[in-house]
Amino acid sequence: MLMRTDPFRELDRLTQHLRGPGTWSRPSAMPMDAYRAGEDYVVAFDLPGVTADAIDIDVERNMLTVKAERRPAAKADDVQIELSERPLGVFSRQIVLADTLDSERIKADYDARVLTLRIPIAERARPRKISIGVGSGRQEISG
Repeated sequence: MLMRTDPFRELDRLTQHLRGPGTWSRPSAMPMDAYRAGEDYVVAFDLPGVTADAIDIDVERNMLTVKAERRPAAKADDVQIELSERPLGVFSRQIVLADTLDSERIKADYDARVLTLRIPIAERARPRKISIGVGSGRQEISG
């Protein structure tokens, strides 16, 4: 259900290092946790250095897309960067939502630089008891 690895991640990191700070060749995956909590499926993304207004969440059919942009800090003219390892630019992650999730009622919260999405389990996918009716007019046949 979730993309867990990106085989090109290390290649992108090397490319960024060779090109210099502040450049990025393509959107990068952001670290996340996913788990079920009661009647919700919870997905939490670490987004350090990202403000809430730089986050975009879209759902199209069963594809959830989260994009975040880490912008450079305002620089003064007299500042000389000695080391820059934190990547800048747009980061994105796509998750395929199962049909058992209710994508119409997703709730998003951003606290302590962690974006948490709560996706309710669809009513039709929840476990339920089936009652057994006792029909009238049945006769037992004895042997």
